[in-house]
Order: sequence, then structure tokens, then C-alpha cells
Amino acid sequence: MTKDSLFARRTFMKGAGLGVGLGWMGGPALAETVPADASAPLWSGEYWAKKGEVPLYLYRKRAGAPQAGDKKPILFFVHGSSISGRSSFDLSVPGQGEYSLMNVFARLGYDVWTMDHENYGRSGRTAGNSDIASGAEDLKAGTDVVLRETGQAKMHFAGTSSGAIRAGAFAMKHPERVDRLVLGAFTYTGEGSPTLKKRAEQTAYYKAHSRRKRDRAMIRSIFTRDGANSTDPAVAEALADYELQFGDEVPTGTYLDMTANLPLVDPAKVQAPVLLIRGEHDGIATLDDLVSFFKKLPNGDRQLAVLPNAAHSLTFDRDRHRFWHAIHAFLGVQQVAKG
Repeated sequence: MTKDSLFARRTFMKGAGLGVGLGWMGGPALAETVPADASAPLWSGEYWAKKGEVPLYLYRKRAGAPQAGDKKPILFFVHGSSISGRSSFDLSVPGQGEYSLMNVFARLGYDVWTMDHENYGRSGRTAGNSDIASGAEDLKAGTDVVLRETGQAKMHFAGTSSGAIRAGAFAMKHPERVDRLVLGAFTYTGEGSPTLKKRAEQTAYYKAHSRRKRDRAMIRSIFTRDGANSTDPAVAEALADYELQFGDEVPTGTYLDMTANLPLVDPAKVQAPVLLIRGEHDGIATLDDLVSFFKKLPNGDRQLAVLPNAAHSLTFDRDRHRFWHAIHAFLGVQQVAKG
């Protein structure tokens, strides 16, 4: 595929909406694939994994309680550097509509999981800095639980920001567990990133400390730093309300990795089908960086989408429905093929 064809696809993506199938992605329109159990009450469950002596919290949602022999496709969401699993993918923003990806994809027929990485949310606290390598080990322990509970051998993964790097690193190490892979707001080399250039000013601090401050102002800055005004301010307040119960510090490991140790994912070693998805105004994931990664992926089943008017935080964008649609169009290809 040529670079010109990538930009042709980008142009088409700008016109895509929830009521229209993404013909170039080969997948179904979101509104056309709502399963028969979409109106069933959502069931949720909490689980614990162990990485050595470190307890790791997992959370699961699906339409209806698990039943013997019920093989829904599994979708595992992987969180980023500054907020934990449930606030990343199951956030409630009162009066502002649906922000929970777990709710959306559970109603679409997926068995949806997420986890808190070491030193985040409800998971155990250690002296470590929770870098990308540590996160990949967390996913190994977490997916041990998923495989045991579901009886399935593979699952889809969708990571955002440094969560996408974690998911990519895991896919390299454990391809036998990865079905299809969504990398949202992913960073390959970091070249040309204004956000990472600014963040690199603190690299010495990240090397010397395992924690950094994460207060309400920092959480707000996640949504304002790209200057796109693409997120409702109520989202930042809801996130801060949820996250600050876990304290005002988070690990430095992913920040250090993204300023000093990139690249951490070798595209040539990612065997799974991949969707790369980026917001038009993302200050971390530059388009040239993603195109370079995309070209090196060995699996011909690969897609690159750019969401118009969006910034880094695709999950919380005002037009987040486009993000849902792109993911489901990519993952739903297999459901249609098996149907």
C-alpha cells in the first residue's frame, strides 16, 4: 500500500459516521451489528491476578452473566500512563451521555475486560516505576485469569497512549494470545512529537524518581495540551473525582520510556492484524511516525485511521462515537465472517 492510498483512506474516514459502514475497513457499521442480547442487563465482575507477590485488579463487563459454553469474543482494554483501568474505559460522566467503552462493547456482544497495572488504581503498590516491560508482564498475569475464566485461547486487545505501547509489547512476547490489536494514540519512535519534546525536559527526574505528581490540574491538562477543545470539561472533573481516591502520585516508568527508550515495539515482530488509530490533533502520536510503523507491519490485515477534530484522548473525545465505530468495524470483521 502506498502513502497516497493511506491519505485517501484518511479522507474517507473524515466522512464516516455511525450510520454508515466503513467500506474500506471491510467491517460492519456499528448500528447494523447490535446483537440480540443488546438489551440484556450488563453483568460485571471483579477478579485478581498475581504477578509474583503483586496483586493486580481486573474488571469485566458483558451482556448477561457468563454461562458454560458461551464464547463471546473477548476484548481487553489497556490503560495509559496517568489514569487506571476503570476510569479509562468505564467512566460515568453524569448528564453527559455514554463514556464507558466497556458498556458500549459489552452491548455489542463482547466479553470486555480491563485491569489496573502495578501501582495504579486498586492494584498492589511496589517500589517499581511500572514501565512498559512491567506492564507487559501485568498483561501476562491478567490474561492468565481471562483464559482460565473464559476457556478461550485468544482475545482482542485495544490500548490507548502508553497502554497501546504496553499492548504492542505484549503482542510481541505472546502472539499466541492476541487475536486482533487496536493501537490508539500509539507512539513508535516519538520523532516530531511536541508533547514528548516538552516532557523530555524532565527525563532526569523520571530516572531519579519512581513517582510523579498527578493532581486535578494535571488531569485537566491531558485534555487541554493539544489545543483542540475536543473534550467536554466535565470529563476531566469526573476523572479527577474518580482517580484522586487512589492518591496524588502515579509511576514515572512509562514517561521515562517514552522520553528516553523509544522505540519499544518492533512492528516486524507484531504478527496480529493491527488497527492504528490517531486523533487529527494528537501531540504525541504524529502521523509520520505511525505511517513508518504501519509500513513495517508484516500482516497484510492492517489499517490506519485518523479521526477528524480529535486529539490524544480518543476515549473521551466529544466525537468518541467515531472511535467506537472504527474499533468495532475492525474487530467485527471476524464476527461477520463466522456468522
